[in-house]
Amino acid sequence: MPELPEVETIRRVIEPQIQGCVMEEIIVSRPEVVAYPDAAEFCWRLKGQTISHITRRGKFLVIHMESGDRMILHLRMTGCLLVTPADVAQEKHTHLIFRLNNGAELRFSDTRRFGRFWLLGDGEADPYSGIEKLGKEPFVPDFDAQYLSARLGKRKRAIKTCLMEQSEIAGIGNIYSDEILFAAKIHPARLAVSLTWEEWERLAVTIPERLSFFIQKNEITPEEYLETKGQDYRNTPFLQVYGHEGKPCPCCGARLCRIVVGGRSSVFCPCCQEA
Repeated sequence: MPELPEVETIRRVIEPQIQGCVMEEIIVSRPEVVAYPDAAEFCWRLKGQTISHITRRGKFLVIHMESGDRMILHLRMTGCLLVTPADVAQEKHTHLIFRLNNGAELRFSDTRRFGRFWLLGDGEADPYSGIEKLGKEPFVPDFDAQYLSARLGKRKRAIKTCLMEQSEIAGIGNIYSDEILFAAKIHPARLAVSLTWEEWERLAVTIPERLSFFIQKNEITPEEYLETKGQDYRNTPFLQVYGHEGKPCPCCGARLCRIVVGGRSSVFCPCCQEA
């Protein structure tokens, strides 16, 4: 599943290509990907709308209209957004097409069909998408040790599991929880209640630093993004532990180990991240 750095990369690539464009036609081939309202009303309400800008909240994208309406999207496991010329062949499993007045198309494809769209009117409450239940963004000024300790410090659950709770911290998943905990030198299976104040301070600094690092490493041009069909995340060579089970630790040379924490695979260094 794309995590915060990947979703932010998508936002940065897609926004300049569709900003100010008018949606002339919306084609839905899989109505189930439109979670709210129904697909017919979704198309009717969006037709003729002008796109203002795109924001990101956790792993969600929000496409704002000049009218004040907002279209919320969660890519889930395999969702992909592409801006293409109208004459480019569609990707397999393309479920939504937004035809724009500049001749381009904004297309959504999704092999597993878990991705979802929601359309909310100007000022309309959102009890549907779950975006209102998200915790803090890692880049806000008051994302600090006090916040982390207060929200997670009494939990008798593994710190890796806690970092992935979207209701506490928005945007972290399996990949970056491993990378963050390695950089902070904290074992992924440590109970959150066992962390010291110094470790909470370390996490408060490491979380935004690592996410910012991978956003920067993911930078890609719109042309490159389209050529690779939105699947070329350039930060992969910079991952230090995720997916590197059995390889030498980049810090101490010890063999990286894999365990299962909260049902999720986790790779760590047994020397740098002592239990």
